[in-house]
Amino acid sequence: MPVTLPRHYADLTKFLGSAEAMRRFMNLWPPFLFAHIHIDEMSADFRRVRVTLHKRTVSSNYVGTLYGGSLFSMCDPFWMIMVLRNLGDDYVVWDKAGEIEFVSPGRKSVSTEFVLTDEALDELRAEVEIEGKALRWFENEVRDVDGTLVARVRKQVYVRRPRSVG
Repeated sequence: MPVTLPRHYADLTKFLGSAEAMRRFMNLWPPFLFAHIHIDEMSADFRRVRVTLHKRTVSSNYVGTLYGGSLFSMCDPFWMIMVLRNLGDDYVVWDKAGEIEFVSPGRKSVSTEFVLTDEALDELRAEVEIEGKALRWFENEVRDVDGTLVARVRKQVYVRRPRSVG
């Protein structure tokens, strides 16, 4: 029986199933694979993710430090995925905005960790119930192997209930 590849998010979720399957799939995803971005850990409940950007020639810029686009890419999808997987089908979740502040040159491999709390999820649910939608900023610090702060990344996530079709 042939395997049907996913065409939509709901299909992708069913196709990937577990956090471990998603982690493995995303590690082979060309934008991560070719930038040397590696998801080291994704908890089964999608509440914690740890990501590393390995310093290689192809992940470096003109002056030999980590390419800023790769620094941002290593942080790009995770807050949205984590919120979406934890709120479930009763909510629509999108990335709304993102920004990065470069603090020091990335001369070594770097990593960051995402931790989604019950408090953040409760606040999102409450705001959606009151306002009809919610916008929330999440932040990450990207640090090198010595603990030096390389960048601060902020992502804004948009949440609302699905609109009825009719």
